[in-house]
Amino acid sequence: MNRRDLLRAAAVASAAVPAGAITNATRLTVDVVRLNLRHTWTTVMSSSTYRDVISVAYMRDGLTGRGEGAPIVRYKEDAESGILALDRQRPLIITADPWEFEKLMAQLFRGAPNAYAALSAMDIALMDWIGQKLNVPLYRYFGLDPLATPVTTFSIGIDDPAKTRAKVREAAFFPVLKIKVGLDSDEATIAAVRGVTNKPLRVDANEGWTDREVALRKIQWLATQGVEFVEQPMPADRLDDMRWIHERSPLPLIADESVRRPSDIPKLLGAFDGVNVKLDKCGGIMEAYREIQIARALGLKTMLGCMISSSCTVTAAAHLSPLVDYADLDGNLLIANDPWRGVTVDPNGKLILPEGPGLGLLRG
Repeated sequence: MNRRDLLRAAAVASAAVPAGAITNATRLTVDVVRLNLRHTWTTVMSSSTYRDVISVAYMRDGLTGRGEGAPIVRYKEDAESGILALDRQRPLIITADPWEFEKLMAQLFRGAPNAYAALSAMDIALMDWIGQKLNVPLYRYFGLDPLATPVTTFSIGIDDPAKTRAKVREAAFFPVLKIKVGLDSDEATIAAVRGVTNKPLRVDANEGWTDREVALRKIQWLATQGVEFVEQPMPADRLDDMRWIHERSPLPLIADESVRRPSDIPKLLGAFDGVNVKLDKCGGIMEAYREIQIARALGLKTMLGCMISSSCTVTAAAHLSPLVDYADLDGNLLIANDPWRGVTVDPNGKLILPEGPGLGLLRG
């Protein structure tokens, strides 16, 4: 057989392979990874020294997409049930064409309802793989300017005044702090912070205030304490009370627990000034992108937040950060055993995105 015949045979063989066929075996691994906290982390909802997250590796064509999801106790999620949800969908994931990730994720949302952290881990892994395959960072895939990232806050969990002061001193590097409140100790917490620093604060009540008049009084007082805005003052289902507060509030109000899916956002008009978008909460990068675009179209401020996570999830969110007004992407800074290196923070608190393809992660 001469060279011309060889080329013709190769062309025929290539044409026989259907479009989208798996050219290299697809493999999926799903594990629980325990992240150890630098300090005990306390909010209105819980207190812990570690967090278990769902870690996903999607392997195909010699590339590995990495993803991670942090189950949220508020929504009755945990790592073990999230892994079971993905394992049940394994045949679909293995046989699907990753280039049709929109279709695949829609099928996974139908097949694994309420497993948002697990779905987020899968979505992040797919988008990391897509970015690597295209050899572009995800911020470039979305058409974003990596220099347009916002400053991130650093979060201070609820603690006694002495420990609160110590945490604030440790966070001297950050120009803006996010302070967790929502208990009877709120005034003491803010006083402890103000005993150490005069820098701007953002406050998160995590649904902790259940009386609207008490909530309004606290917000009015916080307005005298150098606070920029208040996040989720009341329980998520109390939108009528939130509208009452919103009419009287001297500070902007940001929704967190009141928004989980893109379809939740229009309901928040008149009750909040903005939304806190979290990949773990909504189910991944693409859902977060939809939430940001809907909120912006409705004239709401946008914020990217995170759970306690490694640099995998935080970096995934950071790739979307040029789109938003505020960032609270510090979950990786709260842990002692981060397995990855990705997004970093410059001396002014501004997020610096990695330049590698996909998420741009390196081993920690």
